[in-house]
Amino acid sequence: MKLHRNVWVTSATSFLTDVSSEMVFDLLPLFLSGVLGVRTAAIGLIEGVAEAVSSFLKVGSGFLSDRLGKRKWLAVAGYGISAASKPLLLLAASWGAVLGIRSLDRFGKGVRTAPRDALLAESISPETRGLAFGVHRAFDSAGAVVGLLVALAVVWSAQKGALALAPETFRLLVLASFVPAFAAVAVLALGAREIGHSAPKASERGRLPLRRLDPPFRRFLLAVALFTLGNSSDSFLVLRASERGLSVAGILGMLLGFNVVYTLVAAPAGHLSDLLGKKRVIAAGWLFYAVLYLGFALVRDASHVVALFVVYGLYYGLVEGVGRAFVADLVPDPGKLGSAYGLYHAVVGAAALPASLVAGILWQGIGDFAGLGPEAPFLFGAVLALAATAVLLTVPRVLSSRE
Repeated sequence: MKLHRNVWVTSATSFLTDVSSEMVFDLLPLFLSGVLGVRTAAIGLIEGVAEAVSSFLKVGSGFLSDRLGKRKWLAVAGYGISAASKPLLLLAASWGAVLGIRSLDRFGKGVRTAPRDALLAESISPETRGLAFGVHRAFDSAGAVVGLLVALAVVWSAQKGALALAPETFRLLVLASFVPAFAAVAVLALGAREIGHSAPKASERGRLPLRRLDPPFRRFLLAVALFTLGNSSDSFLVLRASERGLSVAGILGMLLGFNVVYTLVAAPAGHLSDLLGKKRVIAAGWLFYAVLYLGFALVRDASHVVALFVVYGLYYGLVEGVGRAFVADLVPDPGKLGSAYGLYHAVVGAAALPASLVAGILWQGIGDFAGLGPEAPFLFGAVLALAATAVLLTVPRVLSSRE
């Protein structure tokens, strides 16, 4: 099945970006806790604030791309900002500095994400949306596989099976991440083609983005917000593995297995959603997530964490690309796609701030008080996933979508 060149260009850009990011950011919790001595509540704050910065920008960037009738160069600018933030990690010596750098990286993500997804949605027919977004997510996770392989090779060469991450090892990985980060910017700038669309009508230009969008999409946003409140940063899963005694090299191997599963599942899951309906596939993914998080709460040794985390890639493969394709089904007007994607990603980012803060508090505070400890945030996530699935199943059918 032939796909538009923008699908392949945006996929290649995401591949290179993830090669760069996974070399560094998956080890950032270990750098913060092991090298800088930061507590889990502060790590949750860093991840939550960074995602919140991104979320606010996604709304404005998506809305601006609708107003301009252009997507490409906003996306290029966003990738450029994220690439430029990585060299600053070489200077980070406190959690406040990491917070600023991580926020700048997420600033770039906030600028690029909604215009990029809208450009991708405009480049394909409704019948192949699930497949196209699945291919995009598969390339994204394949980049994570390559980035993790590089990180694993560097860590193993520098410190073998050590339980703690050495600061010199982390800085070497930061240096290596520069090349794919800036290559990603070049690929999108030179390879993508603007599709173009009609700007919103004059009567709608002053309206808030959410007011311009239909009730089914708003209901979907409610379900996504509820789910995300229990979906704290995956940094806590990395910390859970470390807390159970897994080495740095073991954590990288665990992340590698996760991304291999994600890569293999994403495109077939997207194609399946074109055939069976995207809402059904997302609901199945969220239910599977609830079961997995219950498992993370109950694990007793590192091998259990590894097994669950690798299978966790199945959840991502089922939901990530399909959720983005479902947005385009629920918002059939191309002139509103940027705003829709901005709001979708903003809801995820805005809910991620309290989600990560709550997870950190549950882990160290309420969890200890209630006798649960690190189990508490994972039990909380499982319960909210079930509640979100119930809301998702009430989203009305839209004529342009197969449900």
